Amino acid sequence: MRNRFENKVAVVTGAAQGIGRRVVELMAAEGARLLLVDRSEIVHEVADALKAQTEVLALTADLEKFAECQRIMDAAKARFGRIDILINNVGGTIWTKPFEFYAEDEIEAEVRRSLFPTLWCCRAALPHMLENAQGSIVNVSSIATRGVNRVPYGAAKGGVNALTACLAFELGERGIRVNATAPGATEAPPRRVPRNTAEQSEQEKGWYKQIYTQSLDSSLMKRYGSLDEQANAILFLASDESSYITGTVIPVGGGDQG
Repeated sequence: MRNRFENKVAVVTGAAQGIGRRVVELMAAEGARLLLVDRSEIVHEVADALKAQTEVLALTADLEKFAECQRIMDAAKARFGRIDILINNVGGTIWTKPFEFYAEDEIEAEVRRSLFPTLWCCRAALPHMLENAQGSIVNVSSIATRGVNRVPYGAAKGGVNALTACLAFELGERGIRVNATAPGATEAPPRRVPRNTAEQSEQEKGWYKQIYTQSLDSSLMKRYGSLDEQANAILFLASDESSYITGTVIPVGGGDQG
């Protein structure tokens, strides 16, 4: 067992389910001290399962609001004394349909969900990370920046890619690396808290199926990824193993470049 994160403090958002949960499980096994954040109370269950391995704190927050992001980063500093790693994993498409069917409020909601938590968390964490002139930020983007039936989500994740590159330019000489992964279609257990609770029509189910068909067709490996395959790429970028990498978005989609 490697201990790449021994004595490191990591803040991981969207930690209750899916990729985020697998990230914190693997980081705990490698010695990280963790602050887990999610809007769902499930995050406390995840923290409880990790407490035998490491020091962990779980907090619920709505990271679409800057004040909430600031509260979380201040809590990390107060509890652990510093922030070494920030993994921005909050996001995910709410609706899947051709762009002409999106309403104005739906477009705004998609951008708030999948761009602003990353934007706000980076801004809130930076003062704490700059105090120590070192750190690693990993943003979770998506190969949906090139794909069907998720234009607002793809636009938001395109913003995450731009944020990643621009921050890397600003922070490269100040000891902080900024990178991103772009996950492709990934096999995961059903979400306990779905992003969209409305019952889908047959047409909407067809549009949803199209994004998975397109993702599989675009993958050179012709399969979905696993949670471990997504989490391992994130952990590599968060760790000192990638110490000479910054400003990079790594597609993790079986060859689909996004």
